[in-house]
Amino acid sequence: MSENPVLSVTPLGFPWQTPDPFLFCAWHNDRYPAGDDAMAPATGVAGRRIGMDFSARDGWSMYHGDTVPGFPRHPHRGFETITIARRGLVDHADSMGATARFGAGDVQWMTAGAGVVHSEMFPLVHSGESNPLEIFQVWLNLPRADKMTEPHFTMFWNENVSEAVFGDVGARTRVRVVAGRLGDTAAPAPPPSSWASRAESDIAIWTIAMEPGSVWTLPAAGADSQRALYFFEGDHCGIAGRTIPGGSMISVRAGEEIEISSGSEACEFLLLQGRPIGEPVAHQGPFVMNTPAELRQAMLDYHTTGFGGWPWPSDAPVHPRERGRFAQHADGRVETPG
Repeated sequence: MSENPVLSVTPLGFPWQTPDPFLFCAWHNDRYPAGDDAMAPATGVAGRRIGMDFSARDGWSMYHGDTVPGFPRHPHRGFETITIARRGLVDHADSMGATARFGAGDVQWMTAGAGVVHSEMFPLVHSGESNPLEIFQVWLNLPRADKMTEPHFTMFWNENVSEAVFGDVGARTRVRVVAGRLGDTAAPAPPPSSWASRAESDIAIWTIAMEPGSVWTLPAAGADSQRALYFFEGDHCGIAGRTIPGGSMISVRAGEEIEISSGSEACEFLLLQGRPIGEPVAHQGPFVMNTPAELRQAMLDYHTTGFGGWPWPSDAPVHPRERGRFAQHADGRVETPG
């Protein structure tokens, strides 16, 4: 008799629990109101704990922003951030001198490596209507050999992120492949020093959208990988014949194919999969190293060098309201979607 492919089912919290080689996953799903002239909430921010607002009051949070919502400048070392912007816009700036505005399905992949400072702001560009924002941010660890690699960021524009479609009209499953491969559908190449750039890492980051009445078989991966499904939209689904309530993290055996069914409602999942790095993790806020001594050195380095300084006039820079999606790299190269 085969073993049950479902290892555990736990409620989603904030942030979401993640298996090695992942460190962190947050789902920001904010129903922001119309923006004022500063692209801040036109309804005001009275009653919020400005600088530390994770309240979700009225369906949205300011996070660490004091005018525009978001995360003003802050450091990272020793891992990567992968930001999947499904709705809304993110304005990025960093200590490398790079900047960007992305959204509408775009993905930013940033290798912090030896150290980078960046900001991630959520400008409310629409003044006459609401500004919904939905992003996933995933932290992927770096192995010891690459902890101190040179920082790097790249954009996967929505137009270049491939999608695989399964099933019949009206009962389809759509899988966007942000990292890894699903059959003939491959993701854009990850940054060169990423754990995901190693074939043996078996990294997959997919979003899975199932129409009502859909049935899809998740193919098997490496038996020594870890695989988690985050069921974030939908009331219930079926996984390997078991009914799973919405708002659940489902850990499954990576080496087995698994049937997923959506039932009478649409369902959405985020899949994170990878072979564990299997090294000690010393984690303190925005620094992820292998030992406490390396953590102390990271804090000292940031205190003394600022990881290269901050070339922007504000801790929370945003682009003009009318600016479209773009990325300007540290070498001055500018790219746009398409």
